[in-house]
Amino acid sequence: MSKEKDDNYWRERLTPEEFHVCRQSGTERPFSGEYWATFEDGQYRCRCCGEVLFDSESKFDAGCGWPSFDAEARAGVVEERADHSLGMHRTEIVCANCGCHLGHVFPDGPTATGLRYCVNSLSVKLDPEREKDTD
Repeated sequence: MSKEKDDNYWRERLTPEEFHVCRQSGTERPFSGEYWATFEDGQYRCRCCGEVLFDSESKFDAGCGWPSFDAEARAGVVEERADHSLGMHRTEIVCANCGCHLGHVFPDGPTATGLRYCVNSLSVKLDPEREKDTD
């Protein structure tokens, strides 16, 4: 899927809530999303295009009410953009593949990366991790 898809394309594939968050840079209420308190194994994929964005191993409880990760699944899958909305200076994060709004990244994470990717549950889908080869 590409960034060139129009609003009608996404409206046909997403719920109104998902569309608002993913395509209009909305934010779900804290402590309301499906994954804020989920710590199951798996990979978090973009709700719009299916790209693997985060791994459950990088997820932590930031106490903020949104799923938080200290690193992206692999370099380049998450794109950063300056966000000056609401009178604040923040760094928005989007799926590099399709432009889906994910949330924001902050330099206050508790791990060695120092990062906290604060993600809307509506922007991602948890895909249970498959068994790894032991060969």
